[in-house]
Amino acid sequence: MSGKNEALFKSKMDSASLAKLTGLENDKLYDFLADAIALCEPAKVAVFDDSPADHDAIRQLAKDNREEASLVMDGHTIHFDSCNDLARDPGSTKYLLPPGMTLGKGLLAMGREEGLKEIRSYLAGCMKGRTMIVCFFCLGPTGSVFAIPCTQITDSGYVAHSETLLYRGGYEQFRKIGNSGEFFRFLHSAGRLGPDLTSIDTDKRRIYIDIAQDMVLSVNTQYAGNTVGLKKLALRLAIRKADRDGWLAEHMFTLGVNGPGGRKTYFCGAFPSACGKTSTAMLPGESIVGDDLAYFRVIDGKFRAANVEKGIFGIIQDVNPKNDPVIYKVLTTPGEVVFSNVLVKDGKPHWLGMGCELPAEGVNASGRWTKGKKDAAGREIPASDGNARYTISLHRLANVDAALNDPAGVVVGGIIYGGRDSDTWAPVQQSFSWRHGIVTMGASLESETTAATIGQQGVRKFNLMSNMDFVAIPLGKYIQNNLDFAAGLPKAPPIFGVNYFLRGADGNYLNGMLDKAVWVKWAELRVHGQVEAIKGPTGFLPKYADLKKLFGQVLGKDYTQAQYDEQFKIRVKENLAKLDRITKVYQDIADAPKAIFEELSTQRDRLLALQKAKGDYVLPEQL
Repeated sequence: MSGKNEALFKSKMDSASLAKLTGLENDKLYDFLADAIALCEPAKVAVFDDSPADHDAIRQLAKDNREEASLVMDGHTIHFDSCNDLARDPGSTKYLLPPGMTLGKGLLAMGREEGLKEIRSYLAGCMKGRTMIVCFFCLGPTGSVFAIPCTQITDSGYVAHSETLLYRGGYEQFRKIGNSGEFFRFLHSAGRLGPDLTSIDTDKRRIYIDIAQDMVLSVNTQYAGNTVGLKKLALRLAIRKADRDGWLAEHMFTLGVNGPGGRKTYFCGAFPSACGKTSTAMLPGESIVGDDLAYFRVIDGKFRAANVEKGIFGIIQDVNPKNDPVIYKVLTTPGEVVFSNVLVKDGKPHWLGMGCELPAEGVNASGRWTKGKKDAAGREIPASDGNARYTISLHRLANVDAALNDPAGVVVGGIIYGGRDSDTWAPVQQSFSWRHGIVTMGASLESETTAATIGQQGVRKFNLMSNMDFVAIPLGKYIQNNLDFAAGLPKAPPIFGVNYFLRGADGNYLNGMLDKAVWVKWAELRVHGQVEAIKGPTGFLPKYADLKKLFGQVLGKDYTQAQYDEQFKIRVKENLAKLDRITKVYQDIADAPKAIFEELSTQRDRLLALQKAKGDYVLPEQL
């Protein structure tokens, strides 16, 4: 450590914090922290390690700063964000690019020097009179090939507390890397605070990703999606690191599915928002490794995945004892839970869709609230925000998988891509090959907006592998990395496409909410070659007899031939229209791999041949 840095640290830290910091012996860390102190001008700096005592101190700091308040139930706290700061802000989230670098169309970016000058002007002096918090975390299981050490600097006890729930402690991981410069860095400040201790200058909210330095800077925001650096902000950095090092960072859950004879098969799945991702990750009777992010590596010839996180930052709306009994139990029993932007009445949290009538008054992100209260624009303010959240550790869940922290990760048996689609995709199908699945399922993923009128087609939004908002390299390169990843494997995991939102002619859904359990069980059997399938133009389809048996075994329900025919008939016209939309998307992407156009063209030929022979709508038995 340089003498200059040592003198600065001694002037801001007590002896305990200084001892923790000097115990790491990392010059790049010291320089990062020294620059942050000089820039933000905190009154003091507190360094925290992985110990339970330090995590308790962080929880207490969040309360002492009045960023969180205790609720009636032991371990439960409530945090409110500003009404102008209740969600991720994609428009203010930008990549900072060195001269000559481009990420291609569709990714928000600006010049590095310009961006750093702007955000550093907002960070200058932002922590005067406050404590700067320095924490260490690890993305992926510690001590593993998946592990990426990270340091978070913030003035928010709420941010630090959230990260202790969501991520594995990284202090010891920093000890192991010694003086290496290989770690991610995050600097955050809530900025100026109002009387309610929420960020005032949200018009100056900035979340900038300095890809040249594996660093994220954010200011004038408190909402966790903008401030908890290790979540989607780190995903962007990880995608770039994976590109450099030859692995994949994906926006996917990891689920253990129980098969016959005590067998367990792990699936990873990518679903855009509101397409069934969490409900699939939390299927009754199965086990959850992770609900959101996964790193993929090939280890000893096997496709392996690890959950980047150890907790859940989840949307709380519609979590109720019927639909999400495991999560609901955690949210309604003693234990550590951070609620954000819900309604609080008499020290108890209430949220939309919790399965009971909500109070007509209380406190929420808008302050004192009564039913019918309107905002400045005359819009009625709901009791609980639609993006209200809960933060918990996965170990609280009864169905957490024993392999959550396994340094080797889990062997992936299959990949699932799911969208929201009213009229095209079958409820479940299997790709013909890894390439076919990556192109026609993952790289063709769409999410459909809810139609205003029953039967009216919603607006479809393209969302490449559900990672469109987070890809930090040119899109074509990202797709090519996925295509190449399974090359050389003795057996690539089969890829499945699912769709829980198919509608009939009357506008009603053709699938029940729990039918996804059957589709996943069928996929598990297909991984092991235990059921046959029908070859259709877009993939392998289940046979009726197998699904009828599974519906009885899994759900105790009858499943009719008429239901099967309506759900799994080939919708040729709609599939051709989808190919038109996806082809057009990739025609506008300069570096789109040739494999995309080849697979889409071949799929079109199969559909056209079927249309010529059988018509626009074809039952599986006609194939």
